[in-house]
Amino acid sequence: MPGPLAALTVIELAGLGPSPFACMMFADMGARVVRVDRPPARGGGAIDSLMRNDGFVDRGRVSLAVDLKHPEAVEAVLRLVEKADILVEGYRPGVAERIGLGPDVCLARNPRLVYGRMTGWGQSGPLAKSVGHDINYIALSGALHPLGYADRPPSPPLNLVGDYGGGGMYLAVGLLAAHVASKSTGRGQVVDAAMTDGAALLMAPLYGMMAKGHWVDRRGENFLDGAAHFYRTYECADGKFIAVGAIEPHFYKAMLERCGIADPDFADQWRRERWAALGEKLAAVFRARTRDEWSALFEGSDACVAPVLSMCEAAEHPHNASRGTFVTSGGMPQPAPGPRFAATPSTLPDPAPETGQHTCALLQELGYSPAQIGDLLRAGGAFVAEGD
Repeated sequence: MPGPLAALTVIELAGLGPSPFACMMFADMGARVVRVDRPPARGGGAIDSLMRNDGFVDRGRVSLAVDLKHPEAVEAVLRLVEKADILVEGYRPGVAERIGLGPDVCLARNPRLVYGRMTGWGQSGPLAKSVGHDINYIALSGALHPLGYADRPPSPPLNLVGDYGGGGMYLAVGLLAAHVASKSTGRGQVVDAAMTDGAALLMAPLYGMMAKGHWVDRRGENFLDGAAHFYRTYECADGKFIAVGAIEPHFYKAMLERCGIADPDFADQWRRERWAALGEKLAAVFRARTRDEWSALFEGSDACVAPVLSMCEAAEHPHNASRGTFVTSGGMPQPAPGPRFAATPSTLPDPAPETGQHTCALLQELGYSPAQIGDLLRAGGAFVAEGD
């Protein structure tokens, strides 16, 4: 059965990080995603291999490999634009315009197109044309400062907050919203998705708590940032960790009961000045057993306690296995498509294509004759055919 986005055609100008993640989600939900790839670089080093998004994030695409320095390659992409619903680019501001694929040109060819622009700093502002990475964007947005303990520097949350939560998912929501508008009005538009904006938006609940006096603007002093003894991780006897999230009083009571704690000091759950001392006491309790012993003790309870699993362990956990949260491809686990749709379920799409794997087939779809395709493939390396 087709996925919920089966009627959607997306053009992805190949990039890194958030835009491929958004397009992975579209492909997982059944959209046809045409990735416009750069011809493979010769002699790429280790950093090139690291930064390439081949593998799980690039699943479900078809690949057209072109060198956009050539006008005939740009024209082929514009022919794709004429039939597409969404285009996604992640270049620095002004780059798409310079190569002839800016929003004005694309919307002239297809007025209903939704043109998505994914950047770190956004299309405007003093830093718009500056370089950066996830850690820089979340630093400026206020999202990095609260992460970690008071006596240590802020801890980077991998690149989940900027690239993927405040980037890829933020972009995907904006593109789908603009597509809905386009369907009703017949007019497309540009979606400016900046990771600084997206990461800041993720902080809205914390800004709300701060406005009401329930959050202080200092790292490691709040109930969600590891300061509270009832919301943090603890090391167990085997060096592994357990995660405690017993915020509500009845969950907190269940946690204490399962731990066998009758110490009256723990009754002062929300006295901030007691958190450090209670955390030390609770740490001593958790060091008495292994992580898996604690997991067995807490499983099925209302204590809000869970084991901290490694990436490989998470893929094998019985709960995740029963829901099919992970799937295995080529012997390696990868997250399954989500969320879950009752009537139009997503399915795992095909693996990531080879660069240029579908070039000839796509050119044929665009109306090029076999002779024209042959000429294009020989025209100064503007196109890379499958197998090259």
